[in-house]
Amino acid sequence: MARAGPAPRQRRRRGPYSSLVPPAPPTPGHAVTGAEAAAAAAAAERGLRLAARIVLSCARSARLRRGAGSPGRRAASRLRSQRCLLPPDSLHLSGAKVSPGGCCFSDFGEETRKLFGKRGGCSWRRERWGSLLGIVRALSPGERLPPAASPHSGGRNSLARPSQPRCGGGAPSQPCRCCRNLPGAATTRSDTSGIARFSGTMATPRRRTKKKASFDHSPDSLPLRSSGRQAKKKATETTDEDEDGSSEKKYRRCEKSGCTVACPVCFASASERCAKNGYTSRWYHLSCGEHFCNECFDHYYRSHKDGYDKYTTWKKIWTSNGKTEPSPKAFMADQQLPYWVQCTKPECRKWRQLTKEIHLTPQIARTYRCGMKLNSTTVKPETSDHCCLPEDLRVSEVSNHWWYSMLILPPLLKDSVAAPLLSAYYPDCVGMSPSCASTHRAAGSTSPGKLEPSKAAPSAPAPGMNRYFQPFYQPNECGKALCVRPDVMELDELYEFPEYSRDPTMYLALRNLILALWFTNCKEALTPQKCIPHIIVRGLVRIRCVQEVERILYFMTRKGLINTGVLNVGTDQHLLPKDYHNKSVIIIGAGPAGLAAARQLHNFGIKLGISMHKFGERCDLIQEGGRITDPTIDKRMDFHFNALLDVVSEWRKDKTQLQDVPLGEKIEEIYKAFIQESGIQFSELEQQVLHFHLSNLEYACGSSLHQVSARSWDHNEFFAQFAGDHTLLTPGYSVIIEKLAEGLDIRLESPVQSIDYSGDEVQVTMTDGTGCTAQKVLVTVPLALLQKGAIHFSPPLSDKKMKAINSLGAGIIEKIALQFPYRFWDSKVQGADFFGHVPPSAGKRGLFAVFYDMDPQKKQSVLMSVVAGEAVASVRTLDDKQVLQQCMAALRELFKEQEVPDPTKYFVTRWSTDPWIQMAYSFVKTGGSGEAYDILAEEIQGMVFFAGEATNRHFPQTVTGAYLSGVREASKIAAF
Repeated sequence: MARAGPAPRQRRRRGPYSSLVPPAPPTPGHAVTGAEAAAAAAAAERGLRLAARIVLSCARSARLRRGAGSPGRRAASRLRSQRCLLPPDSLHLSGAKVSPGGCCFSDFGEETRKLFGKRGGCSWRRERWGSLLGIVRALSPGERLPPAASPHSGGRNSLARPSQPRCGGGAPSQPCRCCRNLPGAATTRSDTSGIARFSGTMATPRRRTKKKASFDHSPDSLPLRSSGRQAKKKATETTDEDEDGSSEKKYRRCEKSGCTVACPVCFASASERCAKNGYTSRWYHLSCGEHFCNECFDHYYRSHKDGYDKYTTWKKIWTSNGKTEPSPKAFMADQQLPYWVQCTKPECRKWRQLTKEIHLTPQIARTYRCGMKLNSTTVKPETSDHCCLPEDLRVSEVSNHWWYSMLILPPLLKDSVAAPLLSAYYPDCVGMSPSCASTHRAAGSTSPGKLEPSKAAPSAPAPGMNRYFQPFYQPNECGKALCVRPDVMELDELYEFPEYSRDPTMYLALRNLILALWFTNCKEALTPQKCIPHIIVRGLVRIRCVQEVERILYFMTRKGLINTGVLNVGTDQHLLPKDYHNKSVIIIGAGPAGLAAARQLHNFGIKLGISMHKFGERCDLIQEGGRITDPTIDKRMDFHFNALLDVVSEWRKDKTQLQDVPLGEKIEEIYKAFIQESGIQFSELEQQVLHFHLSNLEYACGSSLHQVSARSWDHNEFFAQFAGDHTLLTPGYSVIIEKLAEGLDIRLESPVQSIDYSGDEVQVTMTDGTGCTAQKVLVTVPLALLQKGAIHFSPPLSDKKMKAINSLGAGIIEKIALQFPYRFWDSKVQGADFFGHVPPSAGKRGLFAVFYDMDPQKKQSVLMSVVAGEAVASVRTLDDKQVLQQCMAALRELFKEQEVPDPTKYFVTRWSTDPWIQMAYSFVKTGGSGEAYDILAEEIQGMVFFAGEATNRHFPQTVTGAYLSGVREASKIAAF
């Protein structure tokens, strides 16, 4: 006979229970007629309520006996019991109107249909409804019941296998509670056949049985509920049951919507009852290709199981160090997933899965080959060639775009190189696993159990890390230049990698790792091959991380965060892939900006070591006559000077560009108002010290304060600036410039006359009439040359860009360097790195205001001084010897008590009159704004680009700003 399947979902109906007094069971061997079936249906309509109460009470107690451990679980069990339906076989076919062709749902009475159609969350309801249909169809008119039918019969019509008890509370010789309470129930268990009756399947013991699929109408293999945690059946599962009428159900599909795995396999194999690749009541999804069964879940999650202690130990460590929830899935992903490693043979490069006992290390990742035997102490190569074995089919799916969207948990790296730099952050917020010792936030704390062998976090930065370089912001820290937030993506990163906007954990983990590796050794180019061994994470997601690290590294290289400057790279290596090599670029100007861009575009460099000397804070102010100024006077006037600037900052808050005034005038106005209102009179020396501080401000601006904007003189201070010590490059900046220039095609004495970008390519013409073409051109000439129209653009520059160019000032300062036969100043300044010159009057403000010791190692005797502000005009008409005489006169006044020797060598800069420079650095003129720097930096039609300190709004007036602008434009050129 055919076996009944589960009732369709659409046929279930909600309805109240009705009363029923069940009739006596049919006599064994008696033929059921249509009239008898109709009588039974009428009796069912009257007595349904009583039987429903009895069975629901039995089901409820059976669920509680099965071990509901917590009040929440007991409440859920009661709720599910109340939603269950009265099993149809316990009604002895009451209410069934059997027709010669069998029966269907509509053949039952109204109250019975309402009862069995009530919706709920219990899976056996559907199965029992199928049982009812199967039994009733079997009892068509004229067919006889098997003799000696029993509700506990172990024969072929039983709903459970004979070897397993059907009830949780009844002895073999007695019926269960539910059967005793039903009139007419049989009490014997010795019969081998009978009509299938409801017999307490909800009270089955804790040991679960695999669920049989029902594909025919015989009741011997009807599906049995095997677990209280069983979820609702999938629609695909129902389809599979209808396809074949004889085969048994061997597996269960993953319940994750969109998972493509047809037959999941448990990777954990932790429980003795692990489903392996067979059937389990539920599959837990980590990724497409990585699942674990419900038995292994219970092995770690249930308190009476062997794995519970390991899970709780991990959970305690995770909670103490991390911020995310320590869920069982997170435990499986962090501790139980196997590692994947790639064969290092160039002709193989296949991915292999390691056994669960092997912990991946950077050394294994660098040296692994297919078939290599790994253990805790040694690595033994395999003699036979295992590279010929096929790669796991799951590997090819990892690169698909949908695979990452099906990942339940983001990857968290273990023992990341960035851990020492990010100890102030929650590890899981910056892409690192909280379970590793290197990410333990509490120093010196001992974990209750060691989960995985990992290196302890070093107390100091990694070897080779320069203490002046700090790639990450620390929590609650003020802005610093060239630092990134390790826990968030920046705007340009979101634009480049929009797929990580929802969950940036993987991107942050890889980006932070790359930055840490670069700052560990910033003298050698960082390549994907150097990063991959440090990606330590369990599961197939490591393959995805290895694929993504190359994209992220190239983006960070192009952005200028890594692989910049003078590097030790082979001539056959490139910092960017070949897709970026098919561009031709002409760079006009060979200063720091032009050389930085050229070096970045050239994609390689050489090794260089540069020593830096940290400046001390001491700076004695020496008056003419040789007297050192009292430090208290210096501090008092320095406080007054900063107070004047604070008043200027308050004044400009509500001022527009049209209301702007010169900074010098505003300071004088505020100073006079302060003297008038306070009645304080400064001494002559105090006024001289105040002029010294004003001359230092003119040195910073590169101009007289009467030309500088009071509204925007310090516009760049609103952006993150460089942190750390003030240092001196003892060999001088020239060593950097020379090393950047090595190997580049630099054509000197080739002044550019015009740039024509009206065609498909840019035409550059020299003053001698020669020319060259390229796809793009980068202009790095000083601002003064652009203002004077030294280069003719065709088409002309826009009015917006010309207005921005003219709103900036071309600042001018000059320097003089003197070499002496001995260090005559040491005895007076006592080893200070610089000393100040108090101007005797306001007219001499800015003339040799500060002298710097250019050789702190005391191997040479070199002093350097600066001419700034209005004093620049006084020396412009003098020749070098006359400037030297004025400088020596000032030095002899400062060291009047001793003999000052004549210098053996000297050098005077002439930046203001150099035809290819004509300035020192830029400033914002009165009526201008810092926005002009950004406008000047804008490219034109993707063909003409601009770099230089006057295009860097964040770091103007500095060599660093010029260098970074070149790196910035190189990144833009590579992207176009």
